[in-house]
Amino acid sequence: MLEAAAHWRPFSFCEGWEWTDPTVKKPLSQKTGWPRGIGESPGGIDVKPPPYTFDPDRLDALSRLAIVDTPPERGFDDVVELAVQICQAPVALVSLVSSDRQWFKARSGFEACETDLDSSVCAFALVEPDVLVIADLAQDARTRNNPLVRGEPHIRFYAGAPLRTAEGHVIGSLCVIDDKPRPEGLTESQSGALKSLARQVMAQLELRRAIVARDHALAAQEAQTVRRKASEARYKTLFDAIDDGFCIVEMKFRDEQAVDYRFVEINPAFARQTGLTDAQGRWMREMVPQHEQYWFDVYGRVASTGEAVRFEYQAKGLDDRWFNVHAFRIGRSDAPLVAILFSDESARKQAELDRLGAEDQQRVLNHELSHRMKNTMSLVQAVASQTLKSVPDQTPVKAFSERVLALSVAHDLLLQRNWTAAEFQDVAETVVATFGDAARFDISGPKVTLGSRATLSLSLLLHELTTNAFKYGALSNATGRVTIAWDVSDHKTEPELSLKWDERGGPDVVEPTRKGFGSRLLRIGLVGTGGVQLRYHSTGFEAEFTAGLADLQA
Repeated sequence: MLEAAAHWRPFSFCEGWEWTDPTVKKPLSQKTGWPRGIGESPGGIDVKPPPYTFDPDRLDALSRLAIVDTPPERGFDDVVELAVQICQAPVALVSLVSSDRQWFKARSGFEACETDLDSSVCAFALVEPDVLVIADLAQDARTRNNPLVRGEPHIRFYAGAPLRTAEGHVIGSLCVIDDKPRPEGLTESQSGALKSLARQVMAQLELRRAIVARDHALAAQEAQTVRRKASEARYKTLFDAIDDGFCIVEMKFRDEQAVDYRFVEINPAFARQTGLTDAQGRWMREMVPQHEQYWFDVYGRVASTGEAVRFEYQAKGLDDRWFNVHAFRIGRSDAPLVAILFSDESARKQAELDRLGAEDQQRVLNHELSHRMKNTMSLVQAVASQTLKSVPDQTPVKAFSERVLALSVAHDLLLQRNWTAAEFQDVAETVVATFGDAARFDISGPKVTLGSRATLSLSLLLHELTTNAFKYGALSNATGRVTIAWDVSDHKTEPELSLKWDERGGPDVVEPTRKGFGSRLLRIGLVGTGGVQLRYHSTGFEAEFTAGLADLQA
């Protein structure tokens, strides 16, 4: 038996116990955990653990058990108590040998929870095929210089059964130790019982690992369940909250043609969007026998091909409602389930139809207004011609008639835009086209939309310039040309439009001495606010008109 004078007290190195002897006044060794000097003689330690101790596969097998440094467990403690009784030894250990220490999962009669490898006898049991028995540790070459043999507690006998995994790796031993030699070793029954107990230790280790793996799996499963429930809750919240209708339908086929579908799931907005109540679990043909085949064909193709579709269509069987639909397959290809997100667009479609009807009516009215306006203009021209036919000089009369025609053209342009606006380029091209020689004009500029007042002013202005060009300027011969160009630029605090009229290739021009209506028309500018520059060069007449863009678009 171990000497009673030696006793144990806790120490922090392994959160276990420290062996002390009150008769020995020596500090602990940092290397072995035992009193300094034991196993550290000048000659050092003679025998090292066998190479198999450091085998990577063996160490990996030990690591996978996740047992080292775990708290005590009753099942292993019972094993060492049985080993002590069966082998009539003062010490029994479940020893697990790692790469740098041996650690005791269970111990009886030996309070330290671990030692370094230089103090390990169990390391030699790793390479034994059966129980390792050393009758006298002080006489065996492997252990005679072991610190625990040469010094306190002077162990002398060791018997260890290997702890072997199913894969054949030995991770430690179940051992019994005595402080006296035992030349007779263990009896056959003791040796058999020690091996049986070693197998029981391995069974508990494997069971423990299985339980840990199970607990981890259950924890992971529980976490997955929590995440799934949270996801389902978010989905249901979204499912219930959206204003659009949503449903999942199961398609029914006959001879590869979709003939019906059943509502597997619907959201609260479904009834409001379709007018169908209590639809879940029911078939569409049962609820709406007159529902068009178009819907079944479309959803059938989605289920068969997996290709999502977006479309807009009218359901005659659902009170002529118009639906905007997004349909897509869910689940496996052999499960004919289609998810349908849709909204009732009947109000919008009706508004579109009303708008188109109003536009058609407006076009009819505009056509009638244009017809009557032209009749009025023609009547004005006829009255003027009849009234002024006796005037010797018919030139002013002709000019008046042409200006009335320019106004008529401008009215036509405005009528095309519901009397609200016209494009600058359309006005310019239309005015010059009335003179029948549009090929001699170069017209360019950015897109600018004019208000109704500016449209009329620009038409009269361009008509006056074109008339003068044909009478006196570049267009009075066969070679002259006119450039009409405009641009918009930032000017002070607001954009400004600039229109340039440039004549080239005509006869020499001089500024007229008589200022008639046409001259006054030119000088009031684009919107009656001036901004006019007229230049009479020998090379041709030039004019520039400027006005604020906001005024032109009013």
